[in-house]
Formats: sequence, structure tokens, C-alpha cells
Amino acid sequence: LFPGVRQAQWLTKTKLVEGLPPAVQGIVENPALGLQELEERAKHAVSHARLWDTAEVAPRREQYCPVLFENLIHICRLMSGKYPPLSKRMLARNCRIAATWERESILLQVRGLSGILMNSMTPIPPVASKEEILATKEHVLETFYPIAPTIDLQEVNVYKELNDTGQSFRDGYPYSHPHTLFFLESANVRTDRFRPEQLRAKMLMFAFGNALAKARALHGNDPKVLEQPIVVQSIGTDGQLFQFMVFQLNTTDLVSNDGIKNLVWIDSDQNLYEKAQCVPEVKKKVVTKPAGISGFQPDTFKKFLALYLHGTV
Repeated sequence: LFPGVRQAQWLTKTKLVEGLPPAVQGIVENPALGLQELEERAKHAVSHARLWDTAEVAPRREQYCPVLFENLIHICRLMSGKYPPLSKRMLARNCRIAATWERESILLQVRGLSGILMNSMTPIPPVASKEEILATKEHVLETFYPIAPTIDLQEVNVYKELNDTGQSFRDGYPYSHPHTLFFLESANVRTDRFRPEQLRAKMLMFAFGNALAKARALHGNDPKVLEQPIVVQSIGTDGQLFQFMVFQLNTTDLVSNDGIKNLVWIDSDQNLYEKAQCVPEVKKKVVTKPAGISGFQPDTFKKFLALYLHGTV
């Protein structure tokens, strides 16, 4: 999506709110949860991914980005001893999603691999109140006139209007609620990775697609304002810079620009650390910069952990 999040907002009929919603920010700032006790583990997770996991002088991003993700997820799982409902989660890899909807007179479809999807036995409760949802009626969606909002979308012949949450969500599957999508932009060459703005747009489209497919599975295909909104989160990273997102599907009535809008909260461009010095810098036989991780940002780690805990804590 060339214009990024602004275009994704129009396509999904969504109002943007900067920052994390209070329900998640409250977890980040709650000292009683003991998130700060895991900060040292998070620092070791970064050092393991960037410095210790390989014999190479400098590990490639395609190697350290997935390792860092697995390390952070492992730390999150340690909280299940304190909060047993966290054990009722499952990671689905290479999970495909398909969702079809109409905007104005345009038939749209999001379809493909939706990153790594964490599923839950219970849904995330709505993060916006009914009053906040009603207030979205007044929100005016940005247009791109004279540019069409679908300018850079791939045009294909659609023979079947699919709304599929993936094979893992078949009848009887206990972890049937999408919780959080993880997107790892791990390509070593910068031009092969999504830029942060485009990554956030991708995160929004797939969070929306998962929520819409789930809504259709629960309530059918008739357009409606949902009595119980569906919340799907998303986290994107290149192994250093993190994007955090919480999406709430309030309506499947997407044709018109009028009425209730969906909501998305985005916390953009959060560094987990400033720099990884893989080998020491030596000048005149004196180490001027030792190997190690500098500028670790505990708040970024806490946000990652808070999204994992959200819906349980």
C-alpha cells in the first residue's frame, strides 16, 4: 500500500488513534504485575540473538530477527505460572487468511499468509466503550481524490468470495479466537523489507482480515454493527524496531463511509535497543567500544509483554 496506513484506514473503514489503548497501557504501567522483573531476561534475549547465537562475526537479520522473537515469546510464556489462563494459547505458523468485503462499489479481498498468529481459547474483550464506538459516527474518513484509494492494489478475477480464518479454526478447534499477529521483517537486504509505514499498513489489513473472517464465522455475512466487537492485535519488527497495534472491528457494514467506524490504536517505531556492537572496536590496541548491546529500551519490551498479557490480565 503506497500511502500506507491512511490508505488501509479507508479500505477498512477505520479511525486511527495514536498510541496504545488504556487497557494495554495500564498493563505496561502497573508495577504490581512485576514486568520490570523480566527486564534482565529481555536484555539477555537481545544479546543471545545478536551476539551469542552464531559463530559469525555479525549475524544476518534473517537469522537474529526470528531468534529474538522466539526469545521474547519464551519470556512471555514464563508469566503463565503466575497467570494460568496464558497457557490457553497456541501459535499457528504459515496460517492463511481470506476475507472479502465491499467498499462503495469496489469488491476487496485480503488473502495470503498472515504472519505468525497467536490464537486463544477466549477472545480479547473490547477496548473501546460503547460511547467511544458511537462517537466514530462523526469521524470523516480521508479520501485521496483525485487518486483512487485502490490505486496500487492488485486487480484479479475473484471467482469465489472467501471468508476463511484458516484450517486451524475448523469446528471443534479449541484455540478458535485470533489474538495477536506477529510480522517478522527479517530480510537482510533493506529493499526486500517493508518500510515501517508499509509494514503498519500490512499489519492493519491482516488484523482487519482476521477479525472480519471471525465475525463472518460467528454472525454470518449480513452487514451489521457488532454487539460484541472483535479485537485482534498485531506486532511487527525487523529485529530492532517494533510496531504495536490493537484493532477493534465494530462493524461489518463497510460499503458506505457513513455510520460506525472500526478503530485502530498504533504505537509506532519503538526501538528495543539502539545498537548491537557485535565485535569490539579497537584503536591503537585499545578497546574503544566493547562488544555488547547499548540503549536497551525496557518500555518497548513491556509493550510487547503487555500485548501478550492483554485479555488475561
